[in-house]
Amino acid sequence: MNSLTCNAKHWFALKVFYNKVFDIEEALEKEQIKSYIPCEEVLVVRHGIKKAVRKPVVNSLMFFQSTISEAVNVQERFKGKVILYTRNKDGRKSPLVIPDHEMNIFMLVSSSGEQGMEYFGADEPKFHCGEHVRVIDGKFKGAEGHICRIRKNSRLVVVIEGVCAVVTSYIPKCFLVKIP
Repeated sequence: MNSLTCNAKHWFALKVFYNKVFDIEEALEKEQIKSYIPCEEVLVVRHGIKKAVRKPVVNSLMFFQSTISEAVNVQERFKGKVILYTRNKDGRKSPLVIPDHEMNIFMLVSSSGEQGMEYFGADEPKFHCGEHVRVIDGKFKGAEGHICRIRKNSRLVVVIEGVCAVVTSYIPKCFLVKIP
């Protein structure tokens, strides 16, 4: 690994224990580390008062952007509270770097607020996908992924390899263009 790669900022994924994703997010924010938690707004009623609250759509999953050495430090600082997603490389575990392009598409789709989205963790069963496409119109414009037919509807599957996948709600075929 060259020094340019070591000093560059990348996206990483964390599995967070004890439903503490927002606490970890706050701690990273204090250290000026950018983070992202795929969430949805839900209405809850407490003591007769309706309130909109953020709820993670994939339990215990969050992303953050840092250098590789900072990512390892995050793992060490929050030992017992988080696990950094890793991959085996040359017989050693190294932090799983998520490409910016993949992360940007995932954030575009998961932050759309669209109803009918489905999320799958890395431990979910694998599914077979069809053609690689780009969305050219609508709420998901600019997103890329693979098309799957789920419950007789064309839906876009956006995958962060080894971490999770999100499946959009129905996308009309006229909004899709094949990517060779």
